Formats: sequence, C-alpha cells, structure tokens
Amino acid sequence: MTHIDDKRRQFLQYAAMSTLAATLPGFALAESRTINKTPDASFKADVEIALTAQVADIPIRSGAPTQVFKYYGKLLKGPRTSLQELPGYLGPILNFQQGQKVRIYFYNELPEPCVTHWHGMHVPQAMDGHPMYAIYRGEQYVYEFEVKNPAGTNWYHAHTHELTAPQVYQGLAGLITITDEAEQKLDLPHGEYDIPLVIQDRSFTHGNQLRYMLNMHQRMTGFLGDTILVNGQENSMIPVKTRAYRVRILNGSNSRIYKLGWDDGTPVTAIATDGGLLQKPETLPYVMLAPAERVEVWIDFSGRKVGSDLTLQSLAYQGPSPMGGGMRQGMGMMGSAFGQDGVISIARFHIAESMSDSPKLPTELVPMRRLTAQGGSDPGKTVPIAIGMRHMNFQLNGRTFDMQDYLELEKIPVNSVQRIRIFHDSRGMGGGMRGGRGGMGMMMSQPHPIHLHGQQFQILSRTLSGPSSSSYDSVKDGLINSGWKDTVLVMPGEEVEILKPFEDYTGLFLYHCHNLEHEDMGMMRNFFVS
Repeated sequence: MTHIDDKRRQFLQYAAMSTLAATLPGFALAESRTINKTPDASFKADVEIALTAQVADIPIRSGAPTQVFKYYGKLLKGPRTSLQELPGYLGPILNFQQGQKVRIYFYNELPEPCVTHWHGMHVPQAMDGHPMYAIYRGEQYVYEFEVKNPAGTNWYHAHTHELTAPQVYQGLAGLITITDEAEQKLDLPHGEYDIPLVIQDRSFTHGNQLRYMLNMHQRMTGFLGDTILVNGQENSMIPVKTRAYRVRILNGSNSRIYKLGWDDGTPVTAIATDGGLLQKPETLPYVMLAPAERVEVWIDFSGRKVGSDLTLQSLAYQGPSPMGGGMRQGMGMMGSAFGQDGVISIARFHIAESMSDSPKLPTELVPMRRLTAQGGSDPGKTVPIAIGMRHMNFQLNGRTFDMQDYLELEKIPVNSVQRIRIFHDSRGMGGGMRGGRGGMGMMMSQPHPIHLHGQQFQILSRTLSGPSSSSYDSVKDGLINSGWKDTVLVMPGEEVEILKPFEDYTGLFLYHCHNLEHEDMGMMRNFFVS
C-alpha cells in the first residue's frame, strides 16, 4: 500500500515535471524561465515575509509524527501581527491591511517543483501563482503586490501543474486575513474572539502517515478522507466565553463539500463570503461550503451554560444518483462528492467561561458596489464557461489545460466587467448523456466549484435546466448568492451567471474547478486579459 510521502513517487513526479519544463512554453528550464528571482528596488514594501516550503514531521495524531509539506514563515519587516503561527501543519496566517505593499520571498525546499497562489487576491499575473512560474528545489521567487482587496478572508496554497491536489493535501495551505477602515469602524469581534477554522479531510495509515491513493473513481469524483481536521488538528475542541465570536471558515479540502449547521438547530448568521463582508448579515438554516469557499459567521454564546457545548456539523444532504444508483465512497465517513448520508462533527465549541459584555451584531456591515448586467462592458455579450468531459478528461469550453493556451472567447479586454455563464455542456460529455445514467451521466451529475483568479465577482442568477430535484432542494437554502465571491458551486443541472471585473492587470489568469483532482486532470483554462 502506497502513501503520499513515497519517495519514488516524488522522484517520478519531479522527473516528469522536468520533462514538461523542457517542452512547454513559459515553463522552460532555469536558464530561460522568466521568474521573479530578485526584489524590485522601486517597490517600497511595508511588509516583508520569508516563506519556505519544506518537508517536515509534525504531530497530528497520538503516536508517530506525520510527514507533511509545510510552509514556514518568518517576518522580516512590518507589524508583528503580520504573521500568526498555527499549531499543526498549516502555514502561518498572513494578516494584511488594505493598501499595504507586501513582498514575500518564497523558497522551495521540496523535492519537487512548487508555486504558490494567493487565492482571492487581486494581484498582477506574475504574482498570482500561475503554474508557469513554478520553481525548483533551492530556488526563490519574489512576490510583490499591493493589497487592493477589502477586509475579508483569503488563503494561499500550492498551484503546481498536475501536483496541486497532492501538494495541498500534504499541507501546503494557509489563511490570509485583510482589514480596512470600513471593517474597523464596525468593532467586530477581534483578537481571541476572531477564530480561524480551516476544515480539511484526510486519511492516515496505521503509522500516522497521510494516505492519498487515487483509483479511477476517485479521480473522477475527487478524493475524500476519513478523518476531519480543523486547523490541522483532529477532534477539534475550542474553548469560548459567553459572548459573540467571529469565525472565519475555509473549506480547505480537496473535494468534500460541507453543509454546515449548528447541532442544536441554531441558525447560521453569515457576515462575509469569499470576497469580504456582506452588506448586511444573512441568516440561513445552514451554509453550503465547497472546496476553496470561505464564509465568516457570527455566533453568540451569550446565555449558554458554562460547561455546555455547541458543535458545528456537516449535515446530511442528498446527492444525485449517478449510474442509476446512490454512488458512495465508503471511506469511514458516509458520503461522496455527490452527497452526504450522515452527520459529520466538525468542531466542538466548549463554553468555558462566563462574561457579561458582548458586542451586538450590526444591522448593516459595509456598503457594496452592486454590479448589474446592464452595467457590464458589453451587455449583449456573455462569456461561456462550459463544463464538459470527453475521453475521460474533464474540460472547460471543450478543452483541457495547456500552459499558455487560450481561445478567442477567452480573450478579455482589461478594465472591463464581463457577464459569464457557467453551465453543464452535454455535447462535451462524449454522447450527450442527460439522464444521470451511464459513465458520462455520472460526470454530469457532479457539482463543480468553479474558481476564477483575479478580482472577485458577483452572482447574477442561478437557473435549473429542469424542475427542482430533491437533491437540489436539500442544499439550495445554504447557497449564499450575495456578496463578492471567487468560487461558485455549480450544482448538477444548474446554470450560474456571474458578473466579474477584469481591472488593472493584463496577462493570463486561470479559471478552473477547485475539486483539486479535477483541476489536476486538466479542468482548468486561461483567460487572456489585454
């Protein structure tokens, strides 16, 4: 049985990447690669961080430590709060302020190539973590960018060609928080009352090593682990006081979709999505959170009894029945990329101390720039993102990923706002299977979290191609369609229209499925902004 730190697999991957580097434009060997090796003297950084990716042995469960890939950070310049270490294997939390100029020296000490993507950040192409900029062991890449995003929660992770899924699975991920003046005026819970919650599912060998084994079915649907980790730790218990908290939740899993709710039926109060704070809080019975999506929730423990618990769970939801039956990956936790049969405990909040003071939930949060279809740069034009599959390869707009390839329809004018239609294309399904049966029907029955690099977007509409199904009804009340987003969950049979600005920066910006196994199988394309 092979597990993820198998040295031969790493060697073969490294060799394959070296071959790729010799054949793909933009991914040439070190002599001709265009990578940012040295800092720009004219860029006056407010914050400087050294970030190193390396192999490490980290205690995750009782017993032997687990070998992982880990980001280690060191603050070189800037406020001491810019870097916040977490226990476990995740990288440090990077805490930025809007308007800061940030320089990050990224060092690769892994036995394979690596590149880091600043997920959700509005940065130039050369700073975005496109796989063409992957560096080899012993090399350095200098990222320099101004923080243009508003207050919110983003993240960073490996984005290496065909290695994103295993590298993120092995640990290459970390949170980014941003604050700004508008947020600071709200006096939201901060400091110890502002809690990060990175949810990931992993599987382990009996020797506590990460297990990442992909059969064909798991490649098609995405890998699911049998153990939930929160902030890199198992059986998460968080002590809290009887007051309000802000909880920043990231789905950092490779493919698992969570239906998040409180175990006692308390409604979920959302105050922010991927791109930052909402205009006003929203109350939902639960929140659907696909890989890469973030949600910030307000939870008030006032009035709860000291010694009691409140548990965040992933609730059961129904998935379509691909191939004529209820497909499930029996991996210890019930469910699959199609649905979840039972309840999964995520994190237990233990009320440990009583307090008399607590902030009140604001009725209004931040003003929002509302995008409309009529306000787009070309209201009569819609850019397609067609989800399809042919010859057992996932596709977007009829093509799989090619490092610098883009179609005419993927050319975008800079400083424009584009209306984009994301839909399931049965013509790209190798036979037009529409009924959810057969191998291609299985693919059409999958939800896909579609992530667009660059600026955040807004959801304009969601439309089902047929009548509402029981599976859709079991998730629809947890889809947050307001606010700024960079990842949208497109359900089976669903068409989603979004409005996305392409401002400030030109070049190649990726869009792809954030089911990481799908991404590594080629479900990724470039927009060329010019």
